[in-house]
Amino acid sequence: MTLGFFRNLTKPKPTPVVEREHCVAGRTLPLKIVESARARRLTLRIDSGGQGLRVTVPPGLRRGEVEKFLDRHQDWLEQRLAKVPTRPQVRPGIRVPVRGVPHRIVHEPSKRGTVTVSRDERGPLLIIHGERIHLPRRIADYLKREAKKEIERLVVKHTEAIGKRAKAIRYKDTSSRWGSCTSEGNLSFSWRIMMAPPAVINYLVAHEVAHLKEMNHGPKFWKLCEKLCPDTDRCKDWLKRNGGALQAIVFE
Repeated sequence: MTLGFFRNLTKPKPTPVVEREHCVAGRTLPLKIVESARARRLTLRIDSGGQGLRVTVPPGLRRGEVEKFLDRHQDWLEQRLAKVPTRPQVRPGIRVPVRGVPHRIVHEPSKRGTVTVSRDERGPLLIIHGERIHLPRRIADYLKREAKKEIERLVVKHTEAIGKRAKAIRYKDTSSRWGSCTSEGNLSFSWRIMMAPPAVINYLVAHEVAHLKEMNHGPKFWKLCEKLCPDTDRCKDWLKRNGGALQAIVFE
């Protein structure tokens, strides 16, 4: 028996996706099975923060092959998930990075609901006013506002450098990617990138802006990306090593 969406397609259609759950290491995680015309083999990916799984398959693949593939990689999944950072809940006393600098969260309920950046003898602070229940959302909103200011400035800088314009800029809280660029020129960014160092923020924007000219990851794309951001290799590696920890922080 084959899944209905695994048939070979004779004309372009939206990418078929099946969503279900998969149990691994005592955890039940959402699993997306995505058919791709470009895929020549099965690939498995763990979403940032360990919050889900994604299997990409070639067209026409039988369902049984997906199950065998997952069984073969069960040990790999368990080992990788064991290394996923714990999911810290945003609350008073913990530190949240802003532009790569850890800020200790302080709750002062006596004032109206705002966020103030300050410092004491122990280092930078994020002072959150208003009711305690709204504290995580207010920090997330603060990061979103900072992301909008910083990223829009960088988009202008890099689009002027390549002579292309972005049609729109959107901000999301995605678990599988930090940014994207559509063929129509729409750029999307995860606002969580504001927790990364400035050089990494700049790299992400340069990466997506470069796609306005090169919609691929070929040699010309990387050459353009490095022209916009000479620190591309270092920043790309930083995001690969540390991005999961930023994605794991819970703003709820």
